[in-house]
Amino acid sequence: MPVSRRKRKENKNITVYLNNEPLDQVTKLKYLGIILDHKFKFNEHIKDMAERCGKLIHSLARVAKMTWGIKQAAMDAIYKEAILPLLTYGASVWIEAMNQEYNRRKCKRVQRLINITIARAYRTTSSEALCMLTATTPIIINLEEIVKRYNTKKRKSNSYMELDHKVEYKYWPHPVEAVTIEEVVRDEEATLQAFTDGRKQQKSSGWSSGF
Repeated sequence: MPVSRRKRKENKNITVYLNNEPLDQVTKLKYLGIILDHKFKFNEHIKDMAERCGKLIHSLARVAKMTWGIKQAAMDAIYKEAILPLLTYGASVWIEAMNQEYNRRKCKRVQRLINITIARAYRTTSSEALCMLTATTPIIINLEEIVKRYNTKKRKSNSYMELDHKVEYKYWPHPVEAVTIEEVVRDEEATLQAFTDGRKQQKSSGWSSGF
């Protein structure tokens, strides 16, 4: 498989012999589970990955009905332990391909299909709402997190990097303690008064606020 990113048209046929037999020239091949194309764009790998995950999800959807079949907890476990590793396998190699919107849509579509099955929601439900209903991280953020963790381990340095990790509900900070509200008291006189009742009279009913 000749690898080149040149845009100009040229003859790329190369004859290579092994044991006096010519080898077939291809434009893509699979190596260690990742499909490599002759331009290293990894579009074929993402397409193949999305199709395999889609077929698996459709097979699961036939047995995960609204009132019977696989329970939601089991579907969630299948997604995290089977489908998600398949979607994120080798992400550090092809993460740059996710800069293309059509590749991002393929991954989002796979997650959307499984989230509809887990939440048993309508197909018109938005992808963002499905992630909230199923408590799943958007697939694009998952990919970025995996690549960031891989790069951190690969460096083998003592440099500090903040990485998100799962925290149990009981350890979540209380919303009251997250934000501190301070009341500022000023002795300045208001230069403008606004009457909400529309009478523009200070002694009438209603209330006024000073600015």
